[in-house]
Amino acid sequence: MDRQPPRATSNAIDLYIRTYYSLLRSSGDVRVRAFEEAHVFSESSLHAGAQDEKPDVAAYAYAAARLPGCMSSVDRLILGQSSDQFQASGIDVSDWQVVTARGRRRPNRWSGGDTLAVYITSATDIDDLVPIITAYQIEWNKMRRALLQGPLGDKLAAGEVEDGPELNAALAEALGLDESDVEMLRPALGSAPLEVLGTIAARECDVSIRLLAGTLLEYRRATQRWWFGIESAYRKPKTPPRPVYFVSSNTHVLVNLLGGYARTHRDQILDFARAANPEGLADAVAGVVAKGDENELNNLSYYLLRQYLHAAEAPDELFEQVQAWDATCGLSTLTSPGHLDVNAQLVELGKLRPEHLDPRVRVPGLEALASSDAVIINIDYPLGMAAYHHLTQLAQGVAEIRGVYVMGKAATLNGRVGDVMLSTVAYDEHSENTYLFRNCFAAEDIAPYVRHGTVLDNQKALTVRGAFLQNHEYMSVFYREGYTVLEMEAGPYLSAIYEMVYPKRHPKNEVVHLSNLLPFEFGLIHYGSDTPYSKRQSLLSKSLSYFGMDSTYGCAVAIVRRILEQEIARQGG
Repeated sequence: MDRQPPRATSNAIDLYIRTYYSLLRSSGDVRVRAFEEAHVFSESSLHAGAQDEKPDVAAYAYAAARLPGCMSSVDRLILGQSSDQFQASGIDVSDWQVVTARGRRRPNRWSGGDTLAVYITSATDIDDLVPIITAYQIEWNKMRRALLQGPLGDKLAAGEVEDGPELNAALAEALGLDESDVEMLRPALGSAPLEVLGTIAARECDVSIRLLAGTLLEYRRATQRWWFGIESAYRKPKTPPRPVYFVSSNTHVLVNLLGGYARTHRDQILDFARAANPEGLADAVAGVVAKGDENELNNLSYYLLRQYLHAAEAPDELFEQVQAWDATCGLSTLTSPGHLDVNAQLVELGKLRPEHLDPRVRVPGLEALASSDAVIINIDYPLGMAAYHHLTQLAQGVAEIRGVYVMGKAATLNGRVGDVMLSTVAYDEHSENTYLFRNCFAAEDIAPYVRHGTVLDNQKALTVRGAFLQNHEYMSVFYREGYTVLEMEAGPYLSAIYEMVYPKRHPKNEVVHLSNLLPFEFGLIHYGSDTPYSKRQSLLSKSLSYFGMDSTYGCAVAIVRRILEQEIARQGG
């Protein structure tokens, strides 16, 4: 008999969530310190050192990577759903600077002073952002107290310290850290570590948050504007709507595998890397070139393409050349459609040029695609419940959907960073449903394209509301039930899929069978970016972005091959 996993919600986590939602109902600013007690006693797995006086560098690094670099200057966050909402509240952000974070693609606008405007696209943004900023503030102030107990704090505040190995040793002594902690802290301080350390020493972090009315209706309106920004590219005049393969991944994998610009210009990109040594990768370039492994060389050129473009003498002109190249291959990129920072790409399968494809995706029968009218719509995977809103809106606007393929990062409870996990069960904290589904991918589909990780299929995923909103008490119950993949999108996507095949809204707190009901195939792939039950090390906090290319492109190759094979079969190839 099917049964739900034990409902193991921690009372402390529930209290924390209720605390910040109740306080944020206020029409004015709410100080983050009002959340601190509930945050500390929630005993978050990602903030295990919250109650200690010693700084929890891993938690600070995780939070800092998901906040923009200007955060050290910010005292006030304003959360809104649209520019109109900001404007109606008397806040004109149209001239504010666009700022980004390494670990979140959430839209931000900075006043240049002490105020940051944050666009939220679903309730998940609140569940994600509030614990992040609370952890950031707690650890900032712990570091400040430690620095001011000795002479280093006053010297930093006065700007009397120079960067170098001596600073690392002084930080380790003042903060009670070991060498590995200091190595993790330095990237978290951004591009101007001395300036940030001086600010930490000079002033207490005391951030306030104001939430402009956050309504479900406004989330839906925002997503509708997002789709309107895509629809004009999707629909062709005087032709029927085209069949769609939907992919949720990122903005670089499909265009690199299908467009071929980076691979064709690989020699120039690698020459640039040898000379400029971006991210200290010159030695890696030399090693990969010496091995002569074509797949690794391609992955390396894909990763370096962004740095190559930005370093060009005329980057705008080079970007235009790349876009023109992509257009000849049927690829177009739609940046921030509807002013939502969820980019989309449209791939017209009938216009693909086989000679430009990555060799790993050149499946037999490619010539049959010339008669295809199908398109791939790839979106930059949204966070949490935004996934539900985006897929629901897209499904209303397109004709036939021939496949839904989701690829994203996840924490793994029993694997290692870089491992690939394929789930067939997902428990969703939002709907409290357990979804059972057939994953169109098995380990054998991906393993040939992953060199450094293990591919694990038949896994069980837990879709959480926020990265900080779990503790060991909570997770141990699910772990005993075999849930080993911790992520944020599968449940919302499955809730949207349910509403695409049933004539009603998705249920609550049920076991939902989708295995034999879908009129299209569904693929769910996660690659491990965090191991929260070990040392909570992540790709972002450790700056291991290039290391992540192996699993990222291994997963993407499997998705592209699946789509091309399906469409070739439909064309009779």
